[in-house]
Amino acid sequence: MLQMNFCPNCASPLVKGEASGRERLICSKPCGYIFYDNPLPVVGAIVEYDNDTVVLTQNIGWPADWFGIVTGFLEKGEEPADAILREIREETGLTDARIVEFLGIYTFYQRNEVIFTYHVRASGAIVMDQTELQAIKVVPIAEIKPWPFGTGPAVKEWQAKRLGLATGI
Repeated sequence: MLQMNFCPNCASPLVKGEASGRERLICSKPCGYIFYDNPLPVVGAIVEYDNDTVVLTQNIGWPADWFGIVTGFLEKGEEPADAILREIREETGLTDARIVEFLGIYTFYQRNEVIFTYHVRASGAIVMDQTELQAIKVVPIAEIKPWPFGTGPAVKEWQAKRLGLATGI
């Protein structure tokens, strides 16, 4: 979550107050600035690869056993579908990728993000972007162990639908 202490307009301290029926940070001077702390738009993809597998990525700095789906920030003027194909190219080097379906929007409260999530099929040689990732692994669909937050619920629902299982969600 973003921490703001000073007004970006006049540099006065921000103080807790109410705006739009919620507690917000408001400029202590009458410049009118309100820090809304709105969630960031993110895109994510379950990248289905050869032979019923999925590409999982591990961001730099993550623990050795943490892997997730390909994700990235939506850029100004970019459509979410275009953004996820760009992220797949940038992070995995997979240029032969196509969107199969839009899976839904998932809220990641811990990081203050909303994630537009897709199922994408891709093929070709994987070339890892070493500026963002420390590892990539290709896992059989049945062996994915979804996580309880962020993109994990999307993975759980997609995997259950794909394997014909009940999700319990």
